Amino acid sequence: MPLTKENILTLLEEVKDPEIPVLSLLDLGVITDVEVADNDHVTVRMTPTFAGCPAMDYMKKDVERTLDKHGITRHTVSMSFDKPWDSNKISEKGRQALKGFGLAPPPQYNLILDLDILEHVTCPYCESDDTALRTPFGPTLCRSMHYCNSCKQMFEQFKPL
Repeated sequence: MPLTKENILTLLEEVKDPEIPVLSLLDLGVITDVEVADNDHVTVRMTPTFAGCPAMDYMKKDVERTLDKHGITRHTVSMSFDKPWDSNKISEKGRQALKGFGLAPPPQYNLILDLDILEHVTCPYCESDDTALRTPFGPTLCRSMHYCNSCKQMFEQFKPL
C-alpha cells in the first residue's frame, strides 16, 4: 500500500474512542491532519476534545500502535490545542454512531454556544423531544444525563462544546 494521506486516513478509521468504541477518532474530529513527507515519515496531528480529557494519552498511543501494526514505523503523533476542538467537528457518520450507541449527539450550533441547548435534547431511543435534563454531569466530563418522558429511558448526551 502506498503511503498517501488518504490511505493513512483509511487505516486510522480503525482507531476508536476509548470511551465510545463505536466512534472512530476520525469521526469524532480529533484527528485534524495527516501529512506524508517525501521520506515516508507520517505526521498525525490531533486536537483533544478538551484539555483535561483523561483519554488523550491513550488515543495518541492507539494511533501510534495502529500505524506500527500496519508497518508504518516512521511517524510522529502530536497533540495540539492550536485549533480547538468543538462538537461541530463530529461527522454525520459519527453522530449516527453516537445515536446507535444510545448517546444523544450534540446539536450543531453556529458561532455562540447557547447553554440552553443542553435542556432541549432529542431522545436517541424514540426520537421524542419530550425530555428533561437530569444533571449536566454524566459519567465523563463530556456527557450529561437526561430523561425521556415518552419512553421513560434515562440517556446520556454527548455535550455540545
